[in-house]
Amino acid sequence: MLKKERQAYIIQQINRHNKVLSSDLSNELLVSEDTIRRDLLELDRFGKLTKVHGGALSKSSHFTIQNNIVYSLNEKKVIARKAATLVKDGMFVVLSGGTTIRELIKALPAELNATFITPSIPTALELMEHPNIEVIFVGNKLSKSAQIAVGSEVTTMLNNVRADLCFLGTNSIDIKGGVTDLDWEVIEVKRAMIACSKTVVSLTISEKLDTIQHLKVCNIAAIDVLVTELDTTHQLLKKYKESMRIIL
Repeated sequence: MLKKERQAYIIQQINRHNKVLSSDLSNELLVSEDTIRRDLLELDRFGKLTKVHGGALSKSSHFTIQNNIVYSLNEKKVIARKAATLVKDGMFVVLSGGTTIRELIKALPAELNATFITPSIPTALELMEHPNIEVIFVGNKLSKSAQIAVGSEVTTMLNNVRADLCFLGTNSIDIKGGVTDLDWEVIEVKRAMIACSKTVVSLTISEKLDTIQHLKVCNIAAIDVLVTELDTTHQLLKKYKESMRIIL
């Protein structure tokens, strides 16, 4: 495989899953980890990703005041409009992080009165722009890569919440593999969010369907509602309909 093709694959994977590991890319592309590290360094220099120890992070998932990059923005806006219809006045809602979650917040009606609870700094900042909702930030130690609060204090606080809805930003989802991710501390927080919520909603672009990463967040049975940009009659969603109450 040519370097240009290899790097295009790396960018595709990081846009899809927000984070990649050098070891995984080495196995998938059948090249050495040194080759992958050189590719990641070059892509970092060109501003295509952020190189970190053991892999790389997506530029679009890493929030800064100047960063307006959102991968698959049109698809995420469709997901956001669908998901926003689930939120009603008076609800308590927990949210994870991610660009799809931030688009959801932008899609909420201005007159909505509800309480939103999040361990994600970018999510909390976006919520602060809404005129009527109450925002509760739960946090202590921060994961710099995920920009989310992690650790036992966060999970303990979430254990004392009884939420109506949980909106889960999703990196990978598969019927057999369930919802999976790459960051163990973030997974612990997501599990606590799922456990404290009456209804769990997975928000995901269709590219992440039928994909699996190394660490499990939950089985597919823990997800009540799946929201994608696809029409509900799309063939890709057929098998998911058998496992969930609602597909939007």
